Amino acid sequence: MAKILIYPDETLRQVSEEIKQIDDTFLSQVEILKDDLAKGENAAGLAAIQLGITKRFFGIKKSDKKVEVYINPKIIKTFGEKAYPKIVGKDNKEEDFLEGCLSVPDFFGTVKRYFKLKIEWKDLRGEKLVSKRKELSGFEAIVWQHEYDHLNGVLFIDYIKKEGGKFYRWNGKDMVETKIKNF
Repeated sequence: MAKILIYPDETLRQVSEEIKQIDDTFLSQVEILKDDLAKGENAAGLAAIQLGITKRFFGIKKSDKKVEVYINPKIIKTFGEKAYPKIVGKDNKEEDFLEGCLSVPDFFGTVKRYFKLKIEWKDLRGEKLVSKRKELSGFEAIVWQHEYDHLNGVLFIDYIKKEGGKFYRWNGKDMVETKIKNF
């Protein structure tokens, strides 16, 4: 597995470069990202920048464990307002959805996200790029926005600081609420 960059590594703050040509180096980088994401137990997505690759692509793990790669992705349209996602937890009670990141291990928090969006990206077909579009909703839309943010040098903790969301540290047993301003 490639080494995942950990905050506060400055590379994570770089804006990733658009992919203009397909070569063996890029194809190899895509395979490394797909392999690392597929093996990651708690990984829903992984952006190239997290591996130190400053190119505009990321992968999202699907429910069948296959990885879909999004090259030069764009948000075409958002639906509704940003809000804090909720999940149904123990005893059928609604709980905050806590976002986390492989580059910010053991920290989680609440981040306002769009629950539905329309996206556009390039898909790799052999050694050619093919344009694609679709609408995403729910968990997939949340993960997609998180990975897309990475391509622009934005981390989920930036939103928590700006919006005043809740912030937690996993201590190996429990989630302990902590102050983001000290992070």
